[in-house]
Amino acid sequence: MKFLVMATISHTQFMLHATFQKLTIFVLLRLCLADETSNNFPASFIFGDSLVDAGNNNYLRTLSRANYPPNGVDFGGPTGRFTNGRTIADIIGQELGINSYTPPYLAPTTNGPVILKGVNYASGGGGILNNTGKIFGGRLNFDAQLDNFANTRQDIMTTLGAPAAMKLFQDAIFSITMGSNDFINNYLTPVLSNLEQDLVTPEAFVGSMIAKYRIQLTRLYTMGARKMIVVNVGPIGCIPFQREINPTSGDSCVALPNQLAQMFNTRLRSLVTELSGNLEGSKFVYADVYHIVDDIIHNLPSYGFDNAMYACCYVAGKYGGLIPCCATSKICSERSKYVFWDPYHPSDAANSIIARRLMDGDENDIWPMNVRQLASL
Repeated sequence: MKFLVMATISHTQFMLHATFQKLTIFVLLRLCLADETSNNFPASFIFGDSLVDAGNNNYLRTLSRANYPPNGVDFGGPTGRFTNGRTIADIIGQELGINSYTPPYLAPTTNGPVILKGVNYASGGGGILNNTGKIFGGRLNFDAQLDNFANTRQDIMTTLGAPAAMKLFQDAIFSITMGSNDFINNYLTPVLSNLEQDLVTPEAFVGSMIAKYRIQLTRLYTMGARKMIVVNVGPIGCIPFQREINPTSGDSCVALPNQLAQMFNTRLRSLVTELSGNLEGSKFVYADVYHIVDDIIHNLPSYGFDNAMYACCYVAGKYGGLIPCCATSKICSERSKYVFWDPYHPSDAANSIIARRLMDGDENDIWPMNVRQLASL
C-alpha cells in the first residue's frame, strides 16, 4: 500500500494513519470471511491439469492453451478452459454454493479478498512428475502449483492472522486432478514412448508417480489442507486422441493406456488410505472418475449421449483426434450428445454428470464419502 505524505504531517500522525488503514482492511476482510462462513460457502482450492484449468495457461508461454474459439462456445466465449463450457471443478463449486467461479492463480485480478474464496492453480499439460508435459513448453506441474499455493497461504495468513487462516484451510475443499498427463504426455508420448518404455517398466513408472504424489500430498497437508479430494485417472485409452494414434484397436478403447490408468488407480487408492491413516485430522477422499466415465461410455443412452468415440470439436482424423480444438475447427451441432469435446477433454454435458456423481454418489463413485458429505464435516 502506498501513501502520499505531506511534509507537514508528523511521523507519528503518519504511523497512526497507516495503522488505521491496515486495521480497516483487516476488519473488512474478516467480515468478508465471516459472511462466507455464515452462508456455508467453503473456499475451494483447485490443483490439476487441463481437465480443471480455468485459465492459468493463458499467462504462460505454452502450446497448451484454450483461450480461443470455439472453446467456451457454451460459456460465453473462450476463457482458457479446455471444453465447450464448464469444468468439473466449476460445476462442483456451483453445487457447493460458491457464487463465482474459482479464479486462476495467474490472473492479475486474483488478489485481495478474492483469494479467501479459493484459487485455481491447475495448468494444462501439468503432471505429478516434473518433466511431464515438457513438449508444450510452459506449464505448471504439481510442485509448481504447490509453490503457488504457498504464496497464497502466506497472503491469507498475513491478512487474517494465523489462527483464522488455518481455520479457513481446515474448512476449505482441496481438489487434486493429476496423473493423466504423466501417461499421455510423458510415458505414452509417441516421440518419446519407445525409449521411455524400453528403459522403464509400467510398474516402475507408476511407482515413481505414487512416490512423488505421496510427498506432494503430504506437503499440501503440512500447509493446512485437511479435506482433500484426490481424483483418479480416467479411461484415457478411450479419448479420441488415443483411438486416432492406435488404429489397430478399431472402434474399441485402446488397451495399454487404460491398463496403465487402472494400475495407477489401484496404487492411488491405497495411497489415499495410507495418508488418511497417517496424517492426523486429514479427510482424504478418492474420486473414481475412471468408473464414472467408463459407465457413461458403456451406457450412452442412459445418460442422453449418442457419441463416445468422436471429438465434437474436430479438424482431422477418423475420430477428430489428430489436432487440438482450434480456430479452424468445426463443431458438432448437438454438443450435449457428445462425451468428448475435443481429442482429450470431456464436454460440458459429460462434466456435469461426473460432477453430480462426485457430489452425491455412493462409494462406487467416490470413497469413503462424497463431496457434499465432505463439505458438511
